[in-house]
Amino acid sequence: MDNRVFFVTATDTGVGKTMTVYALALLLREEGLSVGILKPVQSGGDDAGFLRRRLGLKDSLHELNPFCAAEPVSPHLALRRAKISFDPGRVISALDVLLGRYDIVLVEGAGGLLVPLAENFLMADLAARLDCPLIVVARPGLGTINHTLLTLSEARNRGLEVAGVVICHAASGKKGLAEKNNPQDIRKFGTAPLLGEIPYIRKKDPLSVLAACRKNLDSRPLFIRKADTAVRQEKLDKDFVWHPFTQMKDWLSGTPLVISRARGSYLEDASGCRYIDGVSSLWVTVHGHGHPAITQAVARQAARLDHSTMLGLANAPAAELAGKLVGIAPEGLSKVFYSDNGSTAVEVAVKMSYQYWQNMGQKKKTGICHLANSYHGDTLGGVSIGGIDLFHKVYRGLTFRTHQVDFPDCYRGEYPQDALRAVAVFESFLKKNHVSTAALVLEPIVQGAAGMIMWPAGILKRFEALCRKYDVLLICDEVATGFGRTGTMFACQQEDVRPDLMCVAKGLTGGVLPLAATLTTQKIFDAFVRPYEDMKTFFHGHTFTGNPIACAAALASLDLFRKERTLEKLRPKIGFLARRLDRLRRNEPFVGDIRQRGFMVGIELVEDRATKKPFAWQKRVGVRVCEQARRYGVILRPLGNVIVLMPPLSISEAELDHLVSALERALEDVRGDMTRPWCGC
Repeated sequence: MDNRVFFVTATDTGVGKTMTVYALALLLREEGLSVGILKPVQSGGDDAGFLRRRLGLKDSLHELNPFCAAEPVSPHLALRRAKISFDPGRVISALDVLLGRYDIVLVEGAGGLLVPLAENFLMADLAARLDCPLIVVARPGLGTINHTLLTLSEARNRGLEVAGVVICHAASGKKGLAEKNNPQDIRKFGTAPLLGEIPYIRKKDPLSVLAACRKNLDSRPLFIRKADTAVRQEKLDKDFVWHPFTQMKDWLSGTPLVISRARGSYLEDASGCRYIDGVSSLWVTVHGHGHPAITQAVARQAARLDHSTMLGLANAPAAELAGKLVGIAPEGLSKVFYSDNGSTAVEVAVKMSYQYWQNMGQKKKTGICHLANSYHGDTLGGVSIGGIDLFHKVYRGLTFRTHQVDFPDCYRGEYPQDALRAVAVFESFLKKNHVSTAALVLEPIVQGAAGMIMWPAGILKRFEALCRKYDVLLICDEVATGFGRTGTMFACQQEDVRPDLMCVAKGLTGGVLPLAATLTTQKIFDAFVRPYEDMKTFFHGHTFTGNPIACAAALASLDLFRKERTLEKLRPKIGFLARRLDRLRRNEPFVGDIRQRGFMVGIELVEDRATKKPFAWQKRVGVRVCEQARRYGVILRPLGNVIVLMPPLSISEAELDHLVSALERALEDVRGDMTRPWCGC
């Protein structure tokens, strides 16, 4: 949410939006702020010209009013008759330019929120794209309570924040009972603060408007000094928050970066600085932050049904989403069990596979296998099948026994022979132990948390073949690799692998809300469909399993894959990123290896390229590079000395170039001064 921009809408046309923008601009200027205006669409009239002249703005009229048609009719009709195609992207670009010039920009809409601008695109959709608070202008007389409350309700249902309501007296005349009482009734019944009233002003010069509005209209809620806010939020964080995977001693001695808003590929901190989200907010954001299709779906569902348990009840979004997931999943997966996050999705799969064999009468099949360097989450079940000592060693006394399948880091091994040997060793194990082995859990093709270890082609298919041959269930953990990250919807589809169970989370909702799912086959499901007295129910569940709001977000995200041809548009960007990374590989001495599969990238930093000697852990080179990258407008997070790039799938090639360029500059800085004192988190 950008608190430097305010979208001025109204309950109707002709109620005084332009006068409200004018008055607020003058009041905000009195507070020492520079104020710009934007009139995205104008059909008839001269609102943009009036504001430009009265406020003495130097911007060109075209900059302030990107879409203009002469006929005084609904904007969609006026633009169509003038043969002008409306493009919200042009409005966003115009706003970005103005934000570079002014402290605050006031955007004046046309009519109300439900005024159409183009087919299937309303003024409310534009407000959502601009991602800024609304100021609702209402008339003072009869009918205004109903119209104002309807506008506030529509804004709330669409997930739009309302900064306040302004009552504008656009005509002269005595105040009747309605005019006297409506403002206090709107304050009483409305869901937004009343910023005040603008009296009828005959003279429109700045001094007259200021004199009339100073006592009646309060602009102070529209500006909060960002620096003061950032300091306060940093203190609250340090006083009360314990961060995951973070050494808090370092954190408390540093300066936290407080993220306050996000849009598209960018995050913005509490001080107003913008950064490319180079890791998709921990590998979750798919279509960019704040995509209106998802935020509106969330708002609509929240207004209809916020939550209902799935223990003994069903809900429509969960049912619809299950059907959609089965439709895009590898063949054979036909049942969906919901949970809350990746760790729980994997734990569900492990428990299902264990109980499946128990229900089938094969009591000895209890063993769970997993790969070395594996990561499947932080619940105790996930830790039990985890293979990264840094994360898991301290908890080994709490976990159940498993069989770890050795699997190489192909950068420092013999590629692909070491991986083939690992498969052969696993087959030798299964020959002796298949009777007691229930399942193999693996991250298909890419082991993410291990440092983006990429598998040689065909290895996943070989693991599947062994599971089929020795009657062992195959669990594919697609929490990180799913939903387009590797270039296909799911990584296992690249080798036509059909797992018995598949776990998804992270990108399932487009990165908007926590939701996970474990998909499995009809065969496994049927083993649990028994008479009640047999006690073969799957005794597992979560309070927020199948939450309707999260499922609505996931449905909107999956719909965007189809509407925006996300995977099709991703292919050329994957190629562009590969070429850009190749230049980095050739020019940067610290880069030992770059591993890429789709939009999952690991850049391994080494002290010596020839010997592949790693940097000592204590030097924290990966952390230092990521910290330095922030100076160039990019947020990254390392895995030790492996820099991870995993941007949103919607990122542009220009933004990808900025991302890699910032990394290049950060590497150059750190390489140039490896001895400088440094403290980070």
